[in-house]
Amino acid sequence: MRPLRTRRAALVAGAATVAALALGGCSAGQVAETAILDTPIAGVDTETADGSVFIRNLQVEYNGVEGYEKGANAPLDLSLFNQTAEPVTVTITSAAPDLPQVVGADQVGFVSAAATVTTPGEVAASPSVAPSASAPAPTVRPARIQLAPLSAATFRSTDLVPLQVIGLQSALTPGAAVNLVFEFSNSSEKLVLQAPVATPLSPAPRGPAEPGEDAPESEGH
Repeated sequence: MRPLRTRRAALVAGAATVAALALGGCSAGQVAETAILDTPIAGVDTETADGSVFIRNLQVEYNGVEGYEKGANAPLDLSLFNQTAEPVTVTITSAAPDLPQVVGADQVGFVSAAATVTTPGEVAASPSVAPSASAPAPTVRPARIQLAPLSAATFRSTDLVPLQVIGLQSALTPGAAVNLVFEFSNSSEKLVLQAPVATPLSPAPRGPAEPGEDAPESEGH
């Protein structure tokens, strides 16, 4: 008869093998989300009705207790997973909301500054006059995201050119959300989702204490 310690070790090893096989079977032919997401999931998680595209960690970047003003742009965090063997294009727009604490935006896309256009000075101008430079107009590329078969795309608010909601139609504050519409080229039913403002990683600073607020209570004698 084998010692009790040896039997326990064998049981643990067997259980680990079964778990590994189960995980391997579940992930076969699918995109592993853990290979992409390296931060805790805090946003909206959902998928298309047919399971062809997963949406993970959809949220608006937290920028302070005052939030975003009307007309401002707000960066998004988002991960998309194509679970099919065919390419899929995901188009993201905004629509007028019909829910409280939800706002709309003019569009969704990537905003980048155009190159500065320099106009040479006139021939008769003084040599000390520098050529005039026009302010670069930002360019907007609509949010049309192409996903290769069995692939993923992750967008973070810290990207050099982040994915943004552009031209908020109302102020967007913590506790509120922005209305987004996801459409798919593979004929999956569109999704209307509300992306919340992210929860801050640390508590908001407290205001100044009221007189006597933190004073210890005096004990009676």
